[in-house]
Amino acid sequence: MTTEAVHAELVALYDGTTPVRSRWSYRADSPFTVTASFQTDRDRWVEWVFSRELLVDGLEDSAGIGDVRFRSLEERGLRMLVVEIESPEGYALLELDHEAVAGFMGETDELVPIGSEEEHFDVDALIEELTRV
Repeated sequence: MTTEAVHAELVALYDGTTPVRSRWSYRADSPFTVTASFQTDRDRWVEWVFSRELLVDGLEDSAGIGDVRFRSLEERGLRMLVVEIESPEGYALLELDHEAVAGFMGETDELVPIGSEEEHFDVDALIEELTRV
């Protein structure tokens, strides 16, 4: 099993004005998911795990109908990726530089080509983890 990973630190804008630090990660041994953590306070981060496919789709068109939604937006000559996240604790609309997120996704594609995730997924390790008592 591999532990290769891709990481990126990106700045998002909350409600179009307030900068929010975010950390994005992708691991080859968890090939179907992307993790994004958003800093809410000095020492507090909120972590979201979502489908890699959802993010790929969101870079091109509106994607998502649940707690995480993505869509591209071009405004004043800037292309952004809008991320909407919601939970019982709250709602946030964040804007990220589209090119930066696309660059991160390009790095994930180099690590695990899109469409070949199944080849990198260790189902036996997952079963072992789930059945460990």
